[in-house]
Amino acid sequence: QVQLVESGGGSVKSGDSLTLSCTVSGYSACTAWFRQAPGKEREALARTSNYGETGYTDAAKGRFTISIDRAKSSVYLQMNSLKPEDTAMYFCAARLSTCRWDHFAASDFSYWGQGTQVTVSS
Repeated sequence: QVQLVESGGGSVKSGDSLTLSCTVSGYSACTAWFRQAPGKEREALARTSNYGETGYTDAAKGRFTISIDRAKSSVYLQMNSLKPEDTAMYFCAARLSTCRWDHFAASDFSYWGQGTQVTVSS
């Protein structure tokens, strides 16, 4: 069983930076970040393997960076130059098998955290 706990969300202003943390209990071969805004579908952002290989969607490229600290069993999402449209609930997700680099969707992940809210004001 894998348990994930997100932290680090909050209310910030446009242009600010924020780092989200995901503490992973149990084994995860691939850990990812998603977000979901009210009334919208869950959106994939970034994933990392246990060895630090990373992949990003267009929504995250250039402003977001995913990283893993295996010693701390944690995965981070560094977010820079935040915009009001980044306002969403951010979720951490895990899967027991290796990351798929040809496909990246919520359906690929079996374990989810409860989410942490990020609100960006203009």
